[in-house]
Amino acid sequence: MKVRVLVGNGILAALYIAVSMLIQPFGFTQVQFRVSEMFNHLVVFNKKYFFGIVLGVFLTNLFFSPMVAYDLIFGVAHSVLSLGITIICSRFITSIWKRMIVNTVVFTFMMFLIALELKLAFDLPFMFTWLTTAAGEFVVLAVGIPIMYALNKRIGFKKLL
Repeated sequence: MKVRVLVGNGILAALYIAVSMLIQPFGFTQVQFRVSEMFNHLVVFNKKYFFGIVLGVFLTNLFFSPMVAYDLIFGVAHSVLSLGITIICSRFITSIWKRMIVNTVVFTFMMFLIALELKLAFDLPFMFTWLTTAAGEFVVLAVGIPIMYALNKRIGFKKLL
């Protein structure tokens, strides 16, 4: 891995952690309103951001989650699987807007993993928990679409790594 990619992913992981810390009480609840999830949209610009996002999720869950063991398994699996699906789908979609919409739908749907985690950990009702966690994820990623698009216009995410 090139030094530029390694450093870029390290910075991304640090940003993910920092943003997660700002809203920590809302990032680990039944709603899962984690603003740092907006960074998931970076993979639609360049799949090399995958590692920084996953590392950020891993470290955030390791150091700040009240359910460390569960979050390290289910939270990281959610990110890995969702990012992987988005990367595969992006091969067939040329529009950045459509890629971000697909990314939002994939992450929202895959929140069933987090609902399963909360069902196992706290015996919360699965369907209701899936609905609330998916709603929080959808809102964050939907709001993130124009923000990440605007940032890309100014920064150029594809060229950074």
